[in-house]
Amino acid sequence: MATIFRTWSQQYPWLHSSISWLAALNIGGVARFRRIALEGLEIQPEMQVLDLCCGSGQTTQILVMQSAHVTGLDAAAAALAQAAQAAPAAKYIQGWAESMPFDDDQFDLVHVSMALHEMRPVQLWRVLQEAHRVLKPGGVLAFVDFHLPSNWLYRLSLDLFLGLFETEAVWQFIKTDLLDLLVRVGFQQAECRLYASGSLQVGQAQKESQNRLNSEFRGLNSEA
Repeated sequence: MATIFRTWSQQYPWLHSSISWLAALNIGGVARFRRIALEGLEIQPEMQVLDLCCGSGQTTQILVMQSAHVTGLDAAAAALAQAAQAAPAAKYIQGWAESMPFDDDQFDLVHVSMALHEMRPVQLWRVLQEAHRVLKPGGVLAFVDFHLPSNWLYRLSLDLFLGLFETEAVWQFIKTDLLDLLVRVGFQQAECRLYASGSLQVGQAQKESQNRLNSEFRGLNSEA
């Protein structure tokens, strides 16, 4: 159930921007926050990139400066309209993250920022399955989202923030071992870094590459 504060933050862009600015101070500001899940990745112009749950296109603006083939997907038409103004070079599609209107093995990179915590457990599982499906072999899922901090002071601060601005789904999400979930879905080389005293998790996970699959297949044939 959404609180009035969450409703206000969605209705008034200046309020949402102010909250985002304050929250991002712990990791070096908004500019870094929008790029943080992409750190360490080499995005080439020919790469197919999906900005999943792209919202108003804050990170989409960054992605279109690196790739000529960026697609933004979101369920909200109003958000997509804002994204199209912010980053007109991208292609935008309205749809659900748990049932993406894309072919298998279509994207080199799937990026998702602060959206996974909106998903209830069954939805989250399905979204990660879909991200795995639409990625090419060797493709990468990059994400940033909330995490349960061990420091009690940061825990109190996070609890207050989540209670005011997020839905009930977030409480289950922050207790979820996301890396374990990614491995169970089928990703390999999943890794996660914590920021803001553990309040934020930034991760990348790779879909198994075709070269490795071919190597294992040849190995099985040689043993037969």
